[in-house]
Amino acid sequence: MKALSLAASALAISSAALLAPAGHGPSLSASEQHVVEMRGIAFEPRSVRAHVGDTIRWENQDIIDHTASARDRSFDVDAPAARSGTATMGAVGTYAYICRYHPNMTAEIVVEP
Repeated sequence: MKALSLAASALAISSAALLAPAGHGPSLSASEQHVVEMRGIAFEPRSVRAHVGDTIRWENQDIIDHTASARDRSFDVDAPAARSGTATMGAVGTYAYICRYHPNMTAEIVVEP
């Protein structure tokens, strides 16, 4: 009787998976890491598209310190000269950010589900 119950449960789960619309349900893809370079007193690229759970790594190629500081204060990453810093994107949205030391350095991250 227990074997029959387990078989019925497995069949129900398999059927539900086949009927689920494409693109719905848990994602099987792993999070990604995106690299933004800080060089020539600028962020490159100036716009990044990422997904919730992805990590952004800022690599400072300059000989001076920089930050990647979200205008909404959701992240604030220090990147000393010739070093890097990271932040993991936790929510959907568009995040404008600057370097606190060089406010003319601006960029954005667009985070999708």
